[in-house]
Amino acid sequence: MSKRVLIVGGGVIGLCTAYYCALRGFTVTVLERNAGQRDGCSFGNAGMVVPSHFVPLAAPGAVALALKWMWNPASPFHLRPRWSWDLFSWCARFWRAANAEHIRRAAPLLRDLSLASRAGYDELAGALGSNFGLVKKGLLMLCKEPHTLEEEAKTAGRARALGIPAEVLDAKQTAARDPDVRMDVAGSVYFPLDCHLVPDRFLAGLEKRLHELGVQFIWNAPVVGWQRTEKSIVAACSSIGEHEADEFVLCGGVWSQNLTRELGLGLPLQAGKGYSLTLPRPRQLPQICAIFSEARVAATPMGGALRFGGTMEIAGLNEDINPARVRGIIAAVPKYYPDFRPEDFDGLEPWCGLRPCSPDGLPFIGRTAKFSNLSIAAGHAMMGMSLGPVSGRLMAEILSGEKPAWDISQLSPDRYS
Repeated sequence: MSKRVLIVGGGVIGLCTAYYCALRGFTVTVLERNAGQRDGCSFGNAGMVVPSHFVPLAAPGAVALALKWMWNPASPFHLRPRWSWDLFSWCARFWRAANAEHIRRAAPLLRDLSLASRAGYDELAGALGSNFGLVKKGLLMLCKEPHTLEEEAKTAGRARALGIPAEVLDAKQTAARDPDVRMDVAGSVYFPLDCHLVPDRFLAGLEKRLHELGVQFIWNAPVVGWQRTEKSIVAACSSIGEHEADEFVLCGGVWSQNLTRELGLGLPLQAGKGYSLTLPRPRQLPQICAIFSEARVAATPMGGALRFGGTMEIAGLNEDINPARVRGIIAAVPKYYPDFRPEDFDGLEPWCGLRPCSPDGLPFIGRTAKFSNLSIAAGHAMMGMSLGPVSGRLMAEILSGEKPAWDISQLSPDRYS
């Protein structure tokens, strides 16, 4: 008899988990709080797959930088002060994790997972039978200031020590690497293994393939509670009924915290709101995705369009558009791509999504100790698209009783319980 797997959440992590579970012959149901035509965090992001991002958010210097930025509503980071024990506790844990030893332990695992996910996208490009715009031309970390280039060069050195290729380029070499866009920079670091794709096209192709594999989707069904015994989950209770299964996998993004609270599980997450704007007919179209180092803004070509995205706004579970955050992204673009103008963005509707951020910058992936049939795959922050395939593969291995290909004890969903 096929094992019945219920996946809570239909974003990139949930769909990738459904895919690899279906390949193993499980009977899979995806329960999603939104409608089929949704526009959540997995859809409007920068679409980058980045082995270069081996340093988690909780890193040395991150706290000082956050304190510097948080009072400026247009800066790359903003924390909206509010009375919240969850927020205070999360910040304290972030501060404790932001040290060199944490980076030393986490970087090799993030490298391995990112490289495996990159390979997973290669496989999926063939398996889905759809073109989701996978472009393997690398990424440029663009630096306006020489001192920023020096700091990024240090990161490049650490990347090479981990076996991740990285090249430090001056302004002329940077221009030669992507001549289709004029840049005003001191130089860059080029990561050749990074790549990018069109998120909504990938998710549409994956969803289509899941239907072909017999995966059932239940839309507009937010989970509001659980039926359980002392040691196992019996059913997920949604707004439209109860859903029984043999295995439950929580891939609910930032909403996962609320869904574990009544179970007595500690899953500290904060919503890190990000924004993007997509120019359908940009005046110039770069061929390589880029990150503006000082501004923390990403630029991704997507077919004939160009998407700019960024900011990290810790403001609770709301999807309100903060105009100051949007203006910050728009103001950054001409500083790096000088032929662009702020008026290029007139009339564009900004998108925002809530990234699920853990205190230590690592996702939660694995079985819970308290409930034998409940697993969690959430908390990927800005790396959800980048780590989607490998997260889904890991969850399928765990549910199959296989030993995961990597030691993922650092990702335990019980590490804050």
